[in-house]
Parts: sequence; C-alpha cells; structure tokens
Amino acid sequence: MRALLEIEIDTETSNRLIADGTIGAAFQRIMAELKPEAAYFFARNGRRAQVIVVDVPDEAALPSVCEPFWLEFGADVDVYLCMNAEELREGLSRLGR
Repeated sequence: MRALLEIEIDTETSNRLIADGTIGAAFQRIMAELKPEAAYFFARNGRRAQVIVVDVPDEAALPSVCEPFWLEFGADVDVYLCMNAEELREGLSRLGR
C-alpha cells in the first residue's frame, strides 16, 4: 500500500548533523532503504521538513518506515495511506456496487 509521510526534523538534531557533516549520509541511507516514489524537502513551522511517498507492504512495516527518522533526526512523523488517480477511480467505482 502507498503511504505519504510528512516529516519535520528536530532543528537541534539536524544542526548537529549538519555541523558534523553526517546529515547527507543519513538521508542517503534512509532513502536507499525506503526507495521513495517521490521525495520533497522544504521548511515548515521553522523546521526542516520533507514529504515522501513510499510503498508499505503491510501495517507491520510502519515501525521500520518511521523509526529511521525518529532515531536519526528526532523527527515528528505523520503517516497517511494514500492513492494515485487510477486507484481513486477504482475505489469510486466500487461505491456503486
């Protein structure tokens, strides 16, 4: 199933990782693990943030998807199940059945 993750990274933690030069490697490691369909980075609420869309095989996979952001970055992570336009059309077609 497809999941959208909204991630806000702790500023103090990310400042430390930037200062010691390890933030890039941490992001690359997590992105290589999750293989996101899409990833966007921006500022929100005065914090570094990102939105990523990943495939989650089942509910039991959620801890392994969120944990790297909690451990590495002290991040707040919100997870939303989501669908693309084709999946929405299929879902809407089921309403009339």
